[in-house]
Amino acid sequence: MIEYDVVIVGGGLAGSRAAVEIARLDPSLSIAVVAKTHPIRSHSVAAQGGMAATLKNVDETDSWEAHAFDTVKGSDYLADQDAVAILTQEAPDVVIDLEHMGVLFSRLADGRIAQRAFGGHSHNRTCYAADKTGHAILHELVNNLRRYGVHIYDEWYVMRLILEEGQAKGLVMFRIRDGELAVVRAKAVMFATGGYGRVYNTTSNDYASTGDGLAMTAAAGLPLEDMEFVQFHPTGLYPAGVLISEAVRGEGAYLINSEGERFMQRYAPSRMELAPRDITSRSIAREIRAGRGIHLDGSAGGPFVHLDVRHLGRDKIMSRIPFAWEESHRLAGVDAVHEPIPVRPTVHYSMGGIPVNTEGQVRSSAEGLVAGFFAAGETACVSVHGANRLGSNSLLECVVYGRRTGAAIARYVQNRKLPDLNEQDYLEQAKQQIQALIDRPGQYRIAEIRQAFQDCMTEHCGVFRTEALMKEGLEQIKILQQQAEQVYLDDKGTLFNTELIEALELQSLLIVGEMILTGALNRQESRGAHAREDFPDRDDTNFLQHTLAYYSPAGIEIRYMPVNITMFQPQERKY
Repeated sequence: MIEYDVVIVGGGLAGSRAAVEIARLDPSLSIAVVAKTHPIRSHSVAAQGGMAATLKNVDETDSWEAHAFDTVKGSDYLADQDAVAILTQEAPDVVIDLEHMGVLFSRLADGRIAQRAFGGHSHNRTCYAADKTGHAILHELVNNLRRYGVHIYDEWYVMRLILEEGQAKGLVMFRIRDGELAVVRAKAVMFATGGYGRVYNTTSNDYASTGDGLAMTAAAGLPLEDMEFVQFHPTGLYPAGVLISEAVRGEGAYLINSEGERFMQRYAPSRMELAPRDITSRSIAREIRAGRGIHLDGSAGGPFVHLDVRHLGRDKIMSRIPFAWEESHRLAGVDAVHEPIPVRPTVHYSMGGIPVNTEGQVRSSAEGLVAGFFAAGETACVSVHGANRLGSNSLLECVVYGRRTGAAIARYVQNRKLPDLNEQDYLEQAKQQIQALIDRPGQYRIAEIRQAFQDCMTEHCGVFRTEALMKEGLEQIKILQQQAEQVYLDDKGTLFNTELIEALELQSLLIVGEMILTGALNRQESRGAHAREDFPDRDDTNFLQHTLAYYSPAGIEIRYMPVNITMFQPQERKY
């Protein structure tokens, strides 16, 4: 049996930052990071736009209170305000700490860190590294994992969280290279496994974003929080779905419909293209619905709108948003210096996740906590984003709450002994699970079930939702879950069996998708990213509370948990 003081699942920003913090605070602790890709290939590396912090380098009137208010208003008042206060107060400190680690932020002429405008923020407070910010931060953090002697298990797939008597004791995992199974036991387990964009058919997320950590947590009988809140990023490149960063609009890009009109004037006149993401996504969807979208031949009535940066000029485009130009050119054949970029909303971020307190400890209920189990980053829900995340707050959350959770873990494991568990039982169960998949004489291919499921989620739980649509979606998912029991694998081997990984990921996707749809069906209001056409208004009387969804094969049970309101009373959200 493999043993560590701490095992962290996920090698992105939150997991790496937590590992670095634990090692800094107590160099004697043994720490492992387990990731199904190499940590440098974690989805954090694709984060483009930046990281919000009130450094006041560009706008001296900014304050953490203003950042907190923007975040809470952006969340449609569902964010927990104690968690938001921590996020915004600690932001400047974590940016400076990253800079001291060697992160190459873009600079002002006098050498200070540059800060740009971002959607929903009332001041220019987003620090950035051109439009490759996640890349710049993650590389330094992974260098620091090496420096501090953190053991990295890259390309190991975690199959199961070992949870006994309300305590997290370890993991069951297997090496993708050769199928070797292993049990890891640890004094503390942390999940930093990212989001679930692959539940949908068009997403900015990488192929590894299949919600494994969320599904494992749910399968262990623990709740997931606010899963109905799925962020659609307004500007996914058409038709690829990859992200054209919000930094592009931060630098002054226009959104244009088929009539050549800057249509955001209709929806958010004070913020225009820099309205929050949920409002901008719905606005684009409405324009397309109204026949003011654009076809590839330039005619009206098409499936996308234009993002226009031509007025910024070549120099600004190539220095501030080079990656957006490169992606548009490579994937859509568009030279953004001379042509507008075709965009439409794409699934981008999960506001919900594994419920945690502000120390990163996982909740078993509204009142209870799970011993030895922690989570941070996109996979967790400390609820700093509520019903809608502001751009440039996600990298911030990963680093603030990664650091904070790491510190909490370093304290937690002091003077604790390794838990007792029966390694053989878990290895045997994992072996049987894998063998059953390999031996199954099914009738469906994994890809056809996955595609049908992703199409179902996109159609039945998209930007706009209704009861009838979502009920139909849940019925389809039930059928697909039964069909998923009948998938067959061509690859029966143990060496780099990616088909086996896809079969396990499909199980994760099906659990997560059903929880998203069930939470959305039960939330009879519109709030943030959750827009119900049959309940168009926000309903604070009944739904100013967090959803806690408990999974079982028999069905999903929904409970609720109060929102922590300490600074700002809910009011109508207008921009």
